[in-house]
Amino acid sequence: MKSAAIVVSAGTGVRFGGFKQLELIGDRRVVDISLSIARKSVDYVVCVKVPGADFGDLEADVVTDGGATRSDSVRAGLEKVPEGYELVLVHDAARPLASAALYERVLARLEEGAQAVIPVLGITDTVKEIVGNQVIATLDRSKLFRVQTPQGFQRAVLERAYQTRAAATDDSQLVEQLGVSVEAVLGEENNFKITTIADLERVKELLSRDGIY
Repeated sequence: MKSAAIVVSAGTGVRFGGFKQLELIGDRRVVDISLSIARKSVDYVVCVKVPGADFGDLEADVVTDGGATRSDSVRAGLEKVPEGYELVLVHDAARPLASAALYERVLARLEEGAQAVIPVLGITDTVKEIVGNQVIATLDRSKLFRVQTPQGFQRAVLERAYQTRAAATDDSQLVEQLGVSVEAVLGEENNFKITTIADLERVKELLSRDGIY
């Protein structure tokens, strides 16, 4: 089965203070690292960038402008995936440490027939529900998980989800709303999203430690 990845790099980085996807790590940008892993893992790569911004050369089969929201950006990327690619993965460019092995885990479940697959990690801290400054409840952390990308889908399922025109920060949420079963596979501790300068420095430290730059 032919696979494609939509690497979403259309965020303006409000919390970061600029285009975090263009920050250099060694001699490569964050988005370049994310695209290189996608390129090794799937057959076709779409990069969705900030509208009007010059991202220079990108290691993608096609580059397209994103929209006002993440959902708009994924929708724009999905429209650029050619016919014949049955499996579609969606990945945040701001997660440059996702490994090829993680892509493989997601793709393997899709090839075995799963409709939607997300990588997750458990929660080790105690989790409280708080309203205002009052604790309402202590939640069962054994049933709570942190969700990562790449998230994988049978193309027909993802297209149905985005035809609803709904907005979400998580692609699988739209699929859940269709009543489609979403499966989970093990994520990776280093596959965190760059949100702050400290996150970027952590990525640099990890890559330097591993001798990647």
